[in-house]
Parts: sequence; C-alpha cells; structure tokens
Amino acid sequence: MKVTTIGIDLAKNVFQVNGVDEHGRAVFNKPLKRNQMAVFFANLPACLIGMEACGSAHHWARKLQGMGHNVRLIAPQFVKPYVKTNKNDAADAAAICEAVTRPSMRFVPVKNVEQQSVLALHRVRQGFVKARTAQANQIRGLLAEFGLVIPQGIGHIRQRVPQLLEDASNELPGMFRQLMDRLLEHLKELDHQVQELEAQIVAWHRQSDLSRKLEQIPGIGPITACALLASLGDARHFKDGRQVAAWLGLVPRQHSSGGKQNLLGISKRGDTYVRTLLIHGGRAVIYHAHNKESDSAQCRWVNGVLLRRNKNVAAVALANKNARIVWALLAHDRSYEPGYTPQAA
Repeated sequence: MKVTTIGIDLAKNVFQVNGVDEHGRAVFNKPLKRNQMAVFFANLPACLIGMEACGSAHHWARKLQGMGHNVRLIAPQFVKPYVKTNKNDAADAAAICEAVTRPSMRFVPVKNVEQQSVLALHRVRQGFVKARTAQANQIRGLLAEFGLVIPQGIGHIRQRVPQLLEDASNELPGMFRQLMDRLLEHLKELDHQVQELEAQIVAWHRQSDLSRKLEQIPGIGPITACALLASLGDARHFKDGRQVAAWLGLVPRQHSSGGKQNLLGISKRGDTYVRTLLIHGGRAVIYHAHNKESDSAQCRWVNGVLLRRNKNVAAVALANKNARIVWALLAHDRSYEPGYTPQAA
C-alpha cells in the first residue's frame, strides 16, 4: 500500500512515525532513531507530513521539504483533540497524522534559518533582561534588610549603591560590602550582554529593508520590527490583519452562547514576547500623544480612545491596530503613510 500521509511525533532521540494510505488505513506506526530519519524519508515517495510545532520542528520541516515532501506544522493544542486513547508516542503520531488532513486545520509557517537566528538573539536578550531585573531586585532586597531603601529603577541602583558602600556612617559590615561589590559587577556584566545583543539586533535591522519599513510605524522600534519580521515570515500566509492580531493574542476572548455575544479580555494566545513589545510601544505612543497637542490622525485616534477607555485598554487597542498595519505593509509591499485613509469599495 502506498503511503500518502505521515504523522511524526518529534523527540530528542526516538521519533514515532505513523503512516496511512489514501483511504486512511494504517500502513505503519513505528519508532525511528534520529540517525534513521533521513534515510527513511529519502527512500519514501513524496507525501504529506504533519508535525507538531515544537522543538526542532522547523529544522526537520526544512530537511524533509528538501527531499520533496509537503510538510505542515500544527500547534500542539490543535492536535490534542485527535488523541483517541491514553497519551503515548504511537497515539500522538496517529493524532498528528489525522489532524494534518483536516481541511479546516490551521498550520504554522516553516521558519528559515535566518528567522530562527534572529529570534534566538531576541530570546537570549530577553533572558539576560530577566536575569538583570532579578539581580537588581536582589540587591535592592538585601540592602532593605539593613534599612537602606533604593528607589525603583536599575538606574538608581547604579548611582546610589556605590555611594552607600563608600559611606562609612551606615555601619554595613565589610563582608556585606564585598558581597554588594560582587553583585554590582554581575549586574554590570548582564547589562553589557544586553547592550551587545541589542547592537546585533539593530545591525540586522539596518540591513533589512522590510524591518526598516516597519520602524516607520509609531510604536514600533528596531527591536519590535525585527521580532515581528522574524516571527511573521511571509505575511501572505495570513488571510488579513485581524488574523495576525488574533495570532498574537490581541483580540477579545469569547464566551458566547444562544446568540448572545460575551466578549472578555484579550486571548493572550501566541507569542508573549512580540505581544509585549507591541503593547509597550503602544504605551509610549499614548504617553506622547496625551502630553502634547497634535493634529495627526493617530494622535486624534489615541486621544479619542482615551476619552472612552483607560490607558491600558488604549495601549492594547493601539497594539492591535499596529499589528494590522504591519500585515498590510508586508502583504501588499507598501510603505507606511501617516495620514492614509482606506478608499471606499
């Protein structure tokens, strides 16, 4: 029997592979070791392959596409309803094989090597930022135990802690002063790592025409533009701008029944990092729009939202709007126009 569809349950060393024919009948469901994967699929006729969008999925998708197969990645939460029995590798592979054939299934675009490299920079930078914040909070907490309270903000720690350590009147033990010096050096090293990674991201941003095009949108800077471009890839994979906003979790959750609409807070699905960047960019725009009088269309729109809603809702609304603008610029290969108004159909 000819295999037409395959579901692969990815793992570190042992992969479970489930294959069915054109009538949906099972042909095989067997484990393969990592060194057997390439040989097995190279000798197989071109077919539809489904995998969960998890660790190493994009690597294997690119490799199998190079062998002529049609590879589709599925979000794990969409595979779960197709697991018929208890969870195990064989059941997971069979569920993936069935889910990939559904006509209404949503798929994750396969990322290329450059996209993954840029996103790796963002992930590592974000890890250093979290570590830097944790280190600053530890320094602030330890000093508070001795009655020395530092205002919030990393800048205050850099300025005030060295002064406190040099001040002999605060009766800090010598051992504690040495400990604070060690923690300050660690904080400086983390700060240095963050700055170096930001410089690499900005350098990539300057070399990319699409990324510099996104930077023209108010509320989107070099870091947000790079993260959006690397995460979205080909924007034409999305039907419209609202689908991009929903993919980022910037649209309301629904709990509707009986014809009655009940909209809740934003869904918060998708990439938390990119969504956070967009919302913080929206906060910056709101701050400047609220503190200055401008005749620009965006400032009027923002101030109109602020009259009806609070600043947090306005920031999310602006992030939603910017996500839609990003899709429009990338999908239609256009440049940002501040006073643009869509023409009537």
